[in-house]
Amino acid sequence: MQLTTPVTLQKSNVEITHKSKIMLLGSCFAQNIGNRLQAGKFNVCTNPFGIIYNPLSISTVLHRAISGEEFTADSPEISESNERWHSILHHSDFSRRTKEELITTINSSLQAAHNCIQNADILIITFGTAYVYTRNCDGRVVSNCHKMPAKEFTRRLLSVDEITECMSRVLTPITEARPGVKIIFTVSPIRHLRDGAHDNQLSKATLLLAIEQLQRRYMHNTAYFPAYEIVLDELRDYRFYADDMTHPAPIAVEYIWQKFADTHISSGSQTLCHTIEDINRALAHRPFDAESNSYKEFVRNTLKKIDTVQTMHPYLCFEKEIEQCNTLLNR
Repeated sequence: MQLTTPVTLQKSNVEITHKSKIMLLGSCFAQNIGNRLQAGKFNVCTNPFGIIYNPLSISTVLHRAISGEEFTADSPEISESNERWHSILHHSDFSRRTKEELITTINSSLQAAHNCIQNADILIITFGTAYVYTRNCDGRVVSNCHKMPAKEFTRRLLSVDEITECMSRVLTPITEARPGVKIIFTVSPIRHLRDGAHDNQLSKATLLLAIEQLQRRYMHNTAYFPAYEIVLDELRDYRFYADDMTHPAPIAVEYIWQKFADTHISSGSQTLCHTIEDINRALAHRPFDAESNSYKEFVRNTLKKIDTVQTMHPYLCFEKEIEQCNTLLNR
């Protein structure tokens, strides 16, 4: 008896290895995959401006990362609200008490993004919604409204052509400068039910159509990973959702990650990921007696395993793990 309708996936020609330089931009799916890749010791830069949902803001952020143009006290993206300073291009995680703190924080992240995009082999871009909020005072599309009054913004639905053109303006120079760069597009499976059930479907359909156009335009550089389809079709059950009934539950995130890994990550890197997971589990282990000889031997064996992996893969960094092992041994 078959109780689901599996989404058929084939091994993609866009392959990720531990030597790949990867940038991820977009909504929560990009963050989730980025966190998994980082835990697996991949070379990643994930959402340097924070989680971003709409394609127009993603395009703007990519432009800014490429140019490296720093933010200043006079930058129109910066404003104050509710006793905190915000940037309309950044998630509220970047907001600070003073303007100076904000500028320092976002410029530091911008520099990291600029360095990453110059050498990125793979871009993973996740669109969350086709709805945008435009700031009424200057017509700028914002990545985050930062809980400012709704009257200060106008909400509208982007068209398929708008998304295609705004993304093309940044992808064309990237692919011309680096013909070998690969872009993996996804649509976030998270439902934006505050938009309304019907409007959410219109939004997701718009994103899917825009990605289809972008794939035709950049057919040698792009791939599509069906995270949206996996959750809405293959995992069509509320047990796969978190308590808010919109975000995927941890079991769904794990399932999607495995599908992504099987589709895009090389077999050698998948094997290496399993070894790294074993090391992480060992370091997370909480013994009954941390002073016992048996536990000390367990830690020494873990340290040997780290040394073996690092000898075979010298481009991986285990500095924190080695420090943790030495701390445990010197108690």
